Amino acid sequence: MLADTELPTRWYNIVADMPTRPLPPLDPATKKPVTKEKMSAIFAEELIDQEMSTERWIEIPDQVQDLYKIWRSTPLVRAYNLEKALDTPAKIYFKNEGVSPAGSHKPNTAIPQAYYNYKQGIKHLTTETGAGQWGSAIALASQYFGLDLKVFMVKVSYNQKPYRKLMMNAWGADVIASPSTLTEAGRNVLARDPECSGSLGLAISEAVEMAIKDPEHTRYCLGSVLNHVLLHQTVIGEEALRQMEMTGDYPDIVIGCFGGGSNFAGIGFSFLRGNFTEGRKTRVVAVEPQSCPKLTRGEFQYDFGDVAGFTPLIPMYTLGHNFQPADIHAGGLRYHGAGSIVSQLLKDKLIEAQSVPQLETMAAGVLFSKTEGIIPAPESTHAVAVAIREALKAKEEGTPKTILFNLSGHGLVDLYAYEQYFAGKLNNYEVTDEEIRRTVAQLEKLI
Repeated sequence: MLADTELPTRWYNIVADMPTRPLPPLDPATKKPVTKEKMSAIFAEELIDQEMSTERWIEIPDQVQDLYKIWRSTPLVRAYNLEKALDTPAKIYFKNEGVSPAGSHKPNTAIPQAYYNYKQGIKHLTTETGAGQWGSAIALASQYFGLDLKVFMVKVSYNQKPYRKLMMNAWGADVIASPSTLTEAGRNVLARDPECSGSLGLAISEAVEMAIKDPEHTRYCLGSVLNHVLLHQTVIGEEALRQMEMTGDYPDIVIGCFGGGSNFAGIGFSFLRGNFTEGRKTRVVAVEPQSCPKLTRGEFQYDFGDVAGFTPLIPMYTLGHNFQPADIHAGGLRYHGAGSIVSQLLKDKLIEAQSVPQLETMAAGVLFSKTEGIIPAPESTHAVAVAIREALKAKEEGTPKTILFNLSGHGLVDLYAYEQYFAGKLNNYEVTDEEIRRTVAQLEKLI
């Protein structure tokens, strides 16, 4: 643990150190870089400044730092029992982000996003959520600043995870299953497919549409993907750097599960700085579901961040914004694309990506529960699974390795996933090449 006086006071902006900076987001109407004025109809102005910044360090406001201290620093833990169970020479560390009030890493960005909107005089926020980690975090943050919040929750998770919805309700949020009849985007999808289980891309469309109807008082908040969101999450890595120094170790491998990039960036970007500026050789690995493989099988090109096309065009690895992912329990990883920063890093081969089938992730979660006593969220089990893969590889090669992964959240409100796993009702889902070709081909007319 770090003392309060040792907590980070600045967020790290990796764009300043990237060998190749990301391509700019484009206005879909003009195909030119999107302007701050255009973005200001959706996001708080200071968040747009952070989105476009190339400064290496951005100061964390005092009020945000004070709220962070409710749960930060989060523990860096040596997984001795997991190491023993695997009989590995590897040292395995994890950063436990599940200790936040919302049970995940998401408040790291929810609090500053709510703060900057409050500071601008905004009264109402809209957002989307997949599994509910982000929705519950922004609901909590909205309460700190007296903001009204509407959350469009992907319908399959709305039904699978009622307790996440109740967390949001307890913190004052109005939660709507997406697709809904409240927006044109939702109604259009329901007209085509009344039984649609939803997707993050569609929920984003509904939330953005709701926000732009009230440009004076309402703004939209996003839980992943965009630069400013990833920026806020770097408090994880900045703490982890100091904590690893306390252990006398330094990671050979850093691992994070991957949906849109927020917790992966949080743990990975600070260690990439060591690679860029100090000549270190740490492998930084993003882990995605086999059923939603944008990093490992997607195409790098401009795409919308949502289904209806309300967002700017973002340069990303994508399966196409119309891609409908399988109804896996890791709802926070069911997103068609990747943020522009992570996409550029992968394109330049500065990070790695792996995909893991659902049953392997759940087995890893159970082993971690038995050895370390923490039941991980289904999203986090993806990072656990690859940490186990790497530890077993170290055993096979007889090479000691130091592994660090981000435990992005606990699974105490995701126990239905474990119930389904124990009952043998979960399956692996693998996307066919034809499915990917079909949705990616639809992007040709965008640019």
